[in-house]
Amino acid sequence: MAIEIFCPALGEGVNSAQITSILVEAGEAIEIDQPILELETDKASMEVPSTVAGTVTAIHVESGAKIDVGALVMSVEAKEGAAAKPTPTAAAAPAPAEAAKAPKPPRAPAKPASGKPATPLAAAAPACDPAAVPAAPSVRRFAREIGVDVTQAEGTGPGGRITGDDIKALSRQTQATGGPSLPSQPLPDFANWGEIEVEAMSNLRRTAATHLARCWTTVPHVTQFDQADVSDLERYRKSLAKIAEAHGAKLTVTAILVKVVATALRKFPAFNSSVDMSTQSVIYKKYCNIGIAVDTPRGLIVPVVKNADQLGVLGIAVALTEISARARTGKTPLSDMQGGTFTISNLGGIGGTGFTPIVNWPEVAILGVARSQQQTIWVDGQPQPTTAMPLALSYDHRVIDGADGARFLRWICQALENPLLLSLEG
Repeated sequence: MAIEIFCPALGEGVNSAQITSILVEAGEAIEIDQPILELETDKASMEVPSTVAGTVTAIHVESGAKIDVGALVMSVEAKEGAAAKPTPTAAAAPAPAEAAKAPKPPRAPAKPASGKPATPLAAAAPACDPAAVPAAPSVRRFAREIGVDVTQAEGTGPGGRITGDDIKALSRQTQATGGPSLPSQPLPDFANWGEIEVEAMSNLRRTAATHLARCWTTVPHVTQFDQADVSDLERYRKSLAKIAEAHGAKLTVTAILVKVVATALRKFPAFNSSVDMSTQSVIYKKYCNIGIAVDTPRGLIVPVVKNADQLGVLGIAVALTEISARARTGKTPLSDMQGGTFTISNLGGIGGTGFTPIVNWPEVAILGVARSQQQTIWVDGQPQPTTAMPLALSYDHRVIDGADGARFLRWICQALENPLLLSLEG
């Protein structure tokens, strides 16, 4: 019996992906749940498993091509008596004919938070509640990131739902009517001076470029520098390495930094917040999810250690070991890279004396760590060798003042210099 395999749902708001590898060939026998494709979305890589056991008779896609959810992937001659596994799909949407007839849901007017007269700020707010707009959370987030009012978009999706294309169209319309836009400067023809090679950006690199440009233009950055004497910490870390290995983890400086930062965020909640300029408010998060910038062959990704403040150093070390393994093999799921509240970028293993990291918006701060250096200090007139770790804290000056940044970074340094501080204040 011939059975067709289609591209499954890839996640909320993800409608397409790029095929990075086809893992089977025509004529090859496959089993249910065997990976047959490797895809890359804007945020993550994933494998598509087979939904049937049998022999591949035809492959309808090509490596490097873009594929939409629901597209035909391959045809399989199923084994005799084998039943196909249902393909995971997104929530059912009305058929096109039904969607065309369905009226657009009414948009509820915004309700005042109290009986007090509206302030000028409230009067300038959208005429309808953004929560009542028929749009997926990913579409709302996209609209916020590019500065578009989702309540002004006209939905062209099923049942009048607003899609990402609708947000893009509204953004273009806003720019055409005088809205803010970045000037596009044409590049010179570099071929005039010698041989060149042009390579298209990968999905991951293209998304990173767009996101980092948005972070830089949205956040008024300040970077604070300090260094911690980690001589004692390094001795403790090496002495406890075998205990960590017994738990299947490696006790790294990054694992300790995650615990220190998670504790600091409870003490300094402004660094665990986000700025909402549309409502002129600051959102303080009661949870603590630490993103770790990871260098992979495909580019930079930032998987997240969830609820880091509730984990011990060993628990964090185990989580980082699992994160690193998935990142190295390109198997980091999208869910692993969502929900971060603060980011750490540790380049100490590569080198360098310091750098100024870019805040990973909508977070408000990021800690950069460079390679530790051997230094000599004078104690009671005597030279004493130490190991100094350079730290750079970049933060959003809209919500964090310079003095607060200095206090936060100094507390981190003191916790690294005296790990007992975590037990006293944690």
